[in-house]
Amino acid sequence: MAENGGVACKCTERGIYGFRGARFDKRSRIRKNLRNVSMIPLFKHNGLFIWRSIAANNCIFSMDAREKSRSTTLETPGHKRVPIFVMMPVDSFGIDTSGAPRIRRIKALTMSLKALKLAGVHGIAVEVWWGIVERFSPFVYNWSLYEELFKLISESGLKLHVALSFHSNMHSSSRVKGGVSLPLWIVEIGDLNKDIYYRDQNGFSNDDYLTLGVDELPLFCGRTALQCYEDFMFSFINKFESFIGSVIEEISVGLGPSGELRYPAHPFGDGRWRFPGIGEFQCYDKYMMRDLKIAACQEGKPQWGDKGPQNAGYYNSLPSGAPFFEEGQESFLSDYGRFFLEWYSGRLIRHADAILTKAANMLKKYQESKKSSVLLVAKIGGIYWWYHTLSHPAELTAGYYNTALRDGYDPVASMLSRHGAALHISCLEMMDNETPPTYLCSPERLLQQIWTVSKKRIVHLTGRNTNERFDKAGLWQIHANCYHPQAEAVRSFTYFRMNEKIFRAENWNNFVPFVRKMSTDM
Repeated sequence: MAENGGVACKCTERGIYGFRGARFDKRSRIRKNLRNVSMIPLFKHNGLFIWRSIAANNCIFSMDAREKSRSTTLETPGHKRVPIFVMMPVDSFGIDTSGAPRIRRIKALTMSLKALKLAGVHGIAVEVWWGIVERFSPFVYNWSLYEELFKLISESGLKLHVALSFHSNMHSSSRVKGGVSLPLWIVEIGDLNKDIYYRDQNGFSNDDYLTLGVDELPLFCGRTALQCYEDFMFSFINKFESFIGSVIEEISVGLGPSGELRYPAHPFGDGRWRFPGIGEFQCYDKYMMRDLKIAACQEGKPQWGDKGPQNAGYYNSLPSGAPFFEEGQESFLSDYGRFFLEWYSGRLIRHADAILTKAANMLKKYQESKKSSVLLVAKIGGIYWWYHTLSHPAELTAGYYNTALRDGYDPVASMLSRHGAALHISCLEMMDNETPPTYLCSPERLLQQIWTVSKKRIVHLTGRNTNERFDKAGLWQIHANCYHPQAEAVRSFTYFRMNEKIFRAENWNNFVPFVRKMSTDM
């Protein structure tokens, strides 16, 4: 879910780059000793070339015989090939001071793409931002940045996973430079009407994504939110039709904050929430409250539509401090609790169903073609803390009606199955023994549950890591999860994400064998 930073070590060698900062006086010696890594001459001093890697201020090794021998830690019995996509850097493109979209540091990016291709990476995952393409006016789509970027990636011999992103990353805690807001004309509407965004019980709004309460309301220059998403997808497919199925192999459609099908119950960028808080229900905009009132009246309990649960704690509460998530007469087990959670989770699934119906119809001809097939993908959040409790409170506030007594992911998988969409899950690098035992976490049990429902509903899985991992233990855990012993291998894995740390020698030497192991038919 959140971009949580990473655990990579800092490189201590700076100033001179190459093998342990060594200097070389002949390019031939460089090429002889370095394979699969592009190097850039930094400057020439006293007749000697001083080289640096494509990731400035860092060292890169090639994988020689010693690294190959160490890579045997990733070996397993025969398996199916799992393509590796690497997510673009978070700050790789944006809006310049003139308001025009542009790619930042394009030369360094080009060299990075070449290095990843030589390492065996299959493709690049790219977020296609609504807030960049339809930035200034409705129906005015500027695809120039993505035309340039897709051409660059294609010419590097790499494929594409495209993430159509209807959210903002302005509040992302890992944001390096700038950020991408929602389209400015949407922001202007939101300045006048905060209820187009999700609200919590105290009235605070989250402007990262439009509330699903406006899905069918013509509040956006005569269009509903669903029509805005549909028009954007239609424009994208028209513009890049020649790429779809050949270069573009996967298209994920944004369904919520961070592109994931969930409510913004754990806002990690504005200080309201911190791990392992249970989060808060996000249904207090006037449009969702109106819908709740209607649902309650239809249930014959109009009093249930006045508000959400009043005993569900706050963002940073623990389950023991919130009666709604315990066992009792006014808990999630009560008639009211079941009604509310059915409505809250059901509206989220209905939201995804409506968007994916439109996407699947547009991509139908590509999905049915063997020569130019494309995989439709939907992302869900990896909410793994408090998993070992009866109520699973962090999942409930995010919109997954998943408890120890009810499988909340089966309805999601069933909906995706109807559209032929794959389910994208994070946390593939996580291990239970690396999480704080006090918080009753279980990323491994969560993944097992997802495996089970995907097999039952015949839904393909794709995945990614949540935190940066370059160590062998983390990479091995990803490998093990991608090749689950009781289910089909994942269709693809997205490494989250490309940055300068991935090219550091100590990280690159683990990453390259991992990619090659995942990307080789056995």
